[in-house]
Amino acid sequence: MAEVQNINNYRSLNVDSFPPVDQQECIPCPLQEYANPERNNCLPKSVTFLSFEDSLGTALSCTALCFSVSTAVVLGIFLKYQDSPIVKANNRMLSFILLISLLLCFLCSFLFIGHPSTASCILQQIAFALVFTLALSTVLAKTITVILAFRALKPGRTMRRLLVSGIHNSVIPICVLIQLILLGVWLGTSPPYIEADAHSEQSYIIILCNKGSLTAFYCVLGYLGILALGSFTLAFLARNLPDTFNEAKFLTFSMLVFCSVWVTFLPVYHSTKDKAMVAVEVFSILTSSAGLLGCIFIPKCYIILVKPDANTLKYFKNKTQSRKN
Repeated sequence: MAEVQNINNYRSLNVDSFPPVDQQECIPCPLQEYANPERNNCLPKSVTFLSFEDSLGTALSCTALCFSVSTAVVLGIFLKYQDSPIVKANNRMLSFILLISLLLCFLCSFLFIGHPSTASCILQQIAFALVFTLALSTVLAKTITVILAFRALKPGRTMRRLLVSGIHNSVIPICVLIQLILLGVWLGTSPPYIEADAHSEQSYIIILCNKGSLTAFYCVLGYLGILALGSFTLAFLARNLPDTFNEAKFLTFSMLVFCSVWVTFLPVYHSTKDKAMVAVEVFSILTSSAGLLGCIFIPKCYIILVKPDANTLKYFKNKTQSRKN
């Protein structure tokens, strides 16, 4: 299931050096070796990790590649139809940022597959934290945009001023800055490092990345949870607004999927070990990102490509008038 590499040459013990059979005495093998079934020789352990050649690694990498291509296609569709009403309705620039961040989310999963190194161990956590913070803060900004856009239509200047001032655009840099501070504390105190586990399996040495400080890791994960919960709450409150230009329902469902994936991740992650832990983390990254892509953008692509008549100002005006009547 994993790429296997011999790290030491075969080392045989001199059988003559063993005590007689009737004596209860043995020579323990070094950590890098294990005893053969006859227990008269020490064999070298093999290095194993979640590699691209594994069946599991291949499946995860192919899935990540397919989702990356799908995201790029959706981004191309939105760029081509960027002047259409459905793309412009909920701030097309935020849609572009979200699509790019989702593309990076899928691509960052490749950092978890392959032979770990100190650089890759650090880079995979930085990339994971930043791209997901960017994606979730963009969803939060889109949700705030929906609320401000509809509130601004009502009498009163406060909401209109907030919308015109573009305060929703400051959500992304503020959220990313907070995550950068958390990452700086993590890397400055106890950064991730490469670890060789020679005890879990008798004949293998498992190479994996140690999180360093689990407290810092869960602080980063918890901050992502706060962003997701905030986006879900605001989108849920805005779900009953007129849905002509409203994507709050899609945002609500996408955040529900996202939160469900990562809530499930925690117990499963702790109940697994070795390469399975890495596979669970990659699977959670792909599933949650796919949930955002599918729930938010697939319905819009369906209208753009399959129902172009519904992607016109005339259609939206008729729909609005029919609701008023």
